[in-house]
Amino acid sequence: MNLFKKWNQISIVKQILVGLIVGIILAVSIPEAAKSLTILGSLFVGALKAIAPVLVLFLVMASIAQHKKGQQTNMKSIVFLYLLGTFLAGLIAVIASFIFPVGITLTKGAEDLAAPGSAIEVIKTLVMNVVDNPVNALINANYIGILAWAIVLGLALRNAADSTKTLVSNFSDAVAKMVGWVIKFAPFGIMGLVIESITTNGLASLLSYLELLVLLIGCMLFVALVVNPLIVYINIRRNPYPLVFRCLRESGITAFFTRSSAANIPVNMKLSEKLGLDKDTYSVSIPLGATVNMAGAAVTISVLTLAAVHTLGIQVDIPTAVILSVLAAVCACGASGVAGGSLLLIPLACSLFGIPNDVAMQVVAVGFVIGVLQDSFETALNSSTDVLFTATAEYRKRLKEGETVKVNQAFDIKKPAKDLVNS
Repeated sequence: MNLFKKWNQISIVKQILVGLIVGIILAVSIPEAAKSLTILGSLFVGALKAIAPVLVLFLVMASIAQHKKGQQTNMKSIVFLYLLGTFLAGLIAVIASFIFPVGITLTKGAEDLAAPGSAIEVIKTLVMNVVDNPVNALINANYIGILAWAIVLGLALRNAADSTKTLVSNFSDAVAKMVGWVIKFAPFGIMGLVIESITTNGLASLLSYLELLVLLIGCMLFVALVVNPLIVYINIRRNPYPLVFRCLRESGITAFFTRSSAANIPVNMKLSEKLGLDKDTYSVSIPLGATVNMAGAAVTISVLTLAAVHTLGIQVDIPTAVILSVLAAVCACGASGVAGGSLLLIPLACSLFGIPNDVAMQVVAVGFVIGVLQDSFETALNSSTDVLFTATAEYRKRLKEGETVKVNQAFDIKKPAKDLVNS
């Protein structure tokens, strides 16, 4: 019991790091025996994916139902930051691909997959998800549909009796408590995921695509450590890195190993709560970000498309490159509505350069080969930025209202942001 109490006194981030280190040691020293522990990772990700749709439904519904007239939210600012960040990520990837052109060895293996035929098709899929059957949306974790129904139900409950609103709010709190229980198992889940990653996905198959991986990961790191901090600084005029590193540490690490923005929604909700952000805002912005805030996907689409362009010796002018950045951003926002995620949107971007679909699908196959690392970094960037931009919009609002926000101290969990504001 004493050991259990001491373990609970350690912060969740340190617990996860312990699980990470133990997982690496076990996978390297006793790989065969360690494989039996991979079930811990599957259970953790499965639990997060199971609870996330229910959490989003009740949290958003309760927030909308309890919302009072005249109460301001930052959703417009947050959505703008999401779109700006995704576009800039695509633009950075295009620029980097021209500065460091990388060719690839085309491979087969994705011919049986169906890619969308046009941007209109991607947008149509996204719009159709809005009117999905609510039960079906919950079963399939269609967060656009869940958000739409939660908002509609919340609006319908605005005039309901206080007892009904209290009931919905109590359900929301209960689901949030369940999320806390699941997150307690994060260190063991991460340990299982690390063991599975090391024992089943060797690095040998990635060596032939080392240059491509370096370009992809380099672009994502540049966006995470330079572009996003710059966006934050422009908005709040404070040192952005404490907030950036907090989001990467507490959201990015779990997203890296779960490789699922949906599974990371509960983690981001918890982090937003720790930062003392407005629940009415982050309960909507976090699940929305998991579907439309896709900077990592924009990087993947741009880099792999231009890698195919360089391989085939196609000349690209500047206007076409800018169009690719816009197309990558639009496609990335619709990635959640297309089976296969960002990789299956590569043929759509390739069509801009007249690359035939059979060649484009070979590029998709390359994406699946390097997906072990590409998808991990992509998800970490996407998911951590959801909290980063939500916090940025709220800090900006507080500063405009004449408050002084001590962002640099907002990293002490015992001192949430709301307690660090001096009128």
